[in-house]
Amino acid sequence: MYTEFFGLNEKPFAITPDPRYLYMSARHADALAHLIYGISESGGFIQLTGEVGTGKTTLIRSLLEQLPAKAEIALILNPQLSTLEFLQVICQELRIAPPRDDTVRARIDTLNTHLLRAYAEGRRIVLIVDEAQTLGPELLEQIRLLTNLETPKKKLLQIILIGQPELRDLLERSEMRQVAQRITGRYHLEPLSKKDTTVYVRHRMRIAGAQSDVFNEAAIRALYRKSRGIPRLINVVADRALLAAYTQDTRLVDGRLIGRAAAEVFGAPRTASRWWPWVAVAVGLAAFALATTNLWPTREPRAEQSSPLAARTDGAPSTSSSTTQLGGLGRETSLAGAVAPATGSEPAPVAVADPDTAATRPPLTLAALASDPAFAMDRDHAIGELLGRWGARYDPAAGNACDQAARQGLHCLTQDRGSLGELRRLNWPALLTLVDEHGAQHDVVIASLDYQAANVVANGKTFELPLAELTYCWYGDHLLLWRPGFSPAKDLAPGMVDPGVLWLRETLARLGKDDPANRSSPLFDAALESRVREYQRERLLSVDGIVGARTQVALIADLNVPGTPLLAAGQ
Repeated sequence: MYTEFFGLNEKPFAITPDPRYLYMSARHADALAHLIYGISESGGFIQLTGEVGTGKTTLIRSLLEQLPAKAEIALILNPQLSTLEFLQVICQELRIAPPRDDTVRARIDTLNTHLLRAYAEGRRIVLIVDEAQTLGPELLEQIRLLTNLETPKKKLLQIILIGQPELRDLLERSEMRQVAQRITGRYHLEPLSKKDTTVYVRHRMRIAGAQSDVFNEAAIRALYRKSRGIPRLINVVADRALLAAYTQDTRLVDGRLIGRAAAEVFGAPRTASRWWPWVAVAVGLAAFALATTNLWPTREPRAEQSSPLAARTDGAPSTSSSTTQLGGLGRETSLAGAVAPATGSEPAPVAVADPDTAATRPPLTLAALASDPAFAMDRDHAIGELLGRWGARYDPAAGNACDQAARQGLHCLTQDRGSLGELRRLNWPALLTLVDEHGAQHDVVIASLDYQAANVVANGKTFELPLAELTYCWYGDHLLLWRPGFSPAKDLAPGMVDPGVLWLRETLARLGKDDPANRSSPLFDAALESRVREYQRERLLSVDGIVGARTQVALIADLNVPGTPLLAAGQ
């Protein structure tokens, strides 16, 4: 309803777990790194917990987009199942044919056979259980027994348990100690900080197409206070606030609108009893006290007499004191001596460290990079940097960079809806268009990417940019260079008869996706279309059966053609 009013492409605060909207705060980046490490290296269990709405499911979706090579995932979103049903779901997720005798023992044997085959082929099998706090003791014990499937050197199944904080309490029970002892990594996902909430809101608005800040500073402060930094609550309240702004014909959301939106979302507290009898009693007591005071004779205070507070002019501390916890962090401040002497001086304020601004030097930002003259370059020079990584030449005086690439057998592929997961799967350098807080665009070449930072190249120099900053400044616009597998390059569609279909059949056969006996047919038939769709589904591409530039790029990347530059070092 309000998207056109604010100039948005879509609703920015939908509560569905869309990985494009994942804001990679330092906490989320750390959690994702734990999951990636667990899939790649670890064995046994990994435990990820977080309050309701902190982004656990969205993190899973992002993980599925960034799977390491040769990793297979069995994802269980609702684990309230019997032991047999649980094993059946695992086998379905891994596409394991059911045994004739559908029993727990037969399912485990079938699963073990599949795991051994995957291990021999160098594949990694991972079981992810969401909402794991709902698991019963019997099913948890069965999951523990699955980790007994192993070789003398390695566990065959990696298990990731994701759930609410109650999962920690469940695993701390004495009867669960055998499961707890096998947990090799634990991570708790905290709500967003005040600063992260600001960046989160702006990030989602820009992904949705906003050209300016709609939420002012007062709105952000109110949003953080009402939501306590929980992303799901931020989404619900912010969405309602945008709707309220639309109905009031204002393009700025302020703290007042956030307050009203939060009252609608959370509901206003109600009082069951009537208020007026209590007010009447209070007024009556006050009148009685006033009358009594006026009738009772008063005495002038003696000159030497003073109040207990004024009597303590030596500044000696009180003999009684108390302590208070600050922000639940376990830091204590004494309230002894906090009462001011009767000289009219103000009590000294107690200094409390803000955990969001503590200690470490701030991470590098795009704004800081943009201030470096060595960082700035136009788009053609950025494509020139990318050409160099492909071993091609770029001459600033020879015209358009993509035209120069075409003359050297390379094609430019421009896309506006990319993701870091897509770049990781492709594993090629790419030109990314970053947008700073002032709306200025900066074209950079991403040369390497890990789960904490990315190395970007500009004018031959390498700069490290934290992943959280990269995800905030990048909205998916990127450019790839690729070398077609056949000439002339074109889209291949079902029903076509073309020499390019021979290349497609040959490539799918090399990747194990097509029957080698069919390599000689130039017809794009229904069977080939089915295999193409299967491949697109596995690679998280648009499943349309058409082998366009993006599908061809994925196929070529999977072939690991010698001489192709790689994004991740050492691969």
